[in-house]
Amino acid sequence: MTQQSIRRWAWIHKWSSLVCTVFMLLLCLTGLPLIFSHEIHDWLGDHIATPDIQHNGAMASMDSLLATAKKQNPGFVPLYMYRDDDEPLQWTISMAKTTDATSGFKYVVMDARTAKVLGEPPAEEGFMYIVFKLHVDLFAGLPGMLFLGLMGFLLVIAIISGIVLYAPFMRKLAFGEVRHQRGEKLKRLDIHNMLGIVTLSWFLVVGATGVINAWSDLLVKYWQFDQMSQMIAPYKNLPPPTQFASLQQSLEVAQKAEPAMQLGFIAFPGTAYTSQHHYGIFMRGDSPLTKRLFKPVLIDAQNATLTDSRPLPWYLVALLVSQPLHFGDYGGMSLKWIWAVLDVLSIIVLWTGLKLWWKKRRQYLPVTSARPILHKAIS
Repeated sequence: MTQQSIRRWAWIHKWSSLVCTVFMLLLCLTGLPLIFSHEIHDWLGDHIATPDIQHNGAMASMDSLLATAKKQNPGFVPLYMYRDDDEPLQWTISMAKTTDATSGFKYVVMDARTAKVLGEPPAEEGFMYIVFKLHVDLFAGLPGMLFLGLMGFLLVIAIISGIVLYAPFMRKLAFGEVRHQRGEKLKRLDIHNMLGIVTLSWFLVVGATGVINAWSDLLVKYWQFDQMSQMIAPYKNLPPPTQFASLQQSLEVAQKAEPAMQLGFIAFPGTAYTSQHHYGIFMRGDSPLTKRLFKPVLIDAQNATLTDSRPLPWYLVALLVSQPLHFGDYGGMSLKWIWAVLDVLSIIVLWTGLKLWWKKRRQYLPVTSARPILHKAIS
């Protein structure tokens, strides 16, 4: 590699790193508690446990669960219905004043056996909510998500340029060598490079999946335009329904259409994952991989008949696969600790890189430029 090429790559690495470093530090710091979000919610007392009761009968119908949620929050409409893999005997229904609301959400957790309300976990408040919003969109909605996606893209560029520069830099050094005797500056540089190459693969995966996740809202909108519009074409000019068919019957129709799959979640009419005329019943597999890949089944919300069912397109599959990779929540507690250690090492890489730039920048500041500030400070 020529000196000119090295200087070009060094310039790319320097500025792509500098622009995104502060925001990457924020994402790493907020991402650390998000790795252990379930455990922190338990510790904070937000977790709602399933009561230990004897129940030998059938599970409560979906209609009774829905009726209970509506009674609990009159004036609210249901948005989504889902359950946590850790609590198979619970169903949660998210609700809001309107189906297109961006705030004011409520969550009703119910016993799947008895349809009794177990509690309403806090929504849009608390430490973990603040951490989550900072990590996802900086409290700025879609513009914030896209901005963080851009920062993630710059991180990927910084990593690639760092790889290109690493080989010639380490040509005369052993792998992982830290020159303790050559001064603080070289020591910090060697630590930065060593930890950077150690966390390379992880940082690249997390950065790339973060970029994909930042586009999630736009990917869903494109899916609505591309696939959903085809599925609901016969309903295009029809008015929204005023009466709705049985949710339980609609679920049974979906299960009959996809007998080898199980229920993942339900999107109620008017929400982003369905139309105003349909229950969006999203089925999934039961293996560690397929349980994260959904297949939408659209059921006519007026007469509980099947309208359409088709696999998700590749871009939504990529989004669904990227989410567990980003947070490391697919391999149990052991993987979470690995993700946490790599996250901390990445914070050190970012911090040492920022300090290296700051030290170098101060070396090149003109002496005269500091005099007015110093004079003003002591006068």
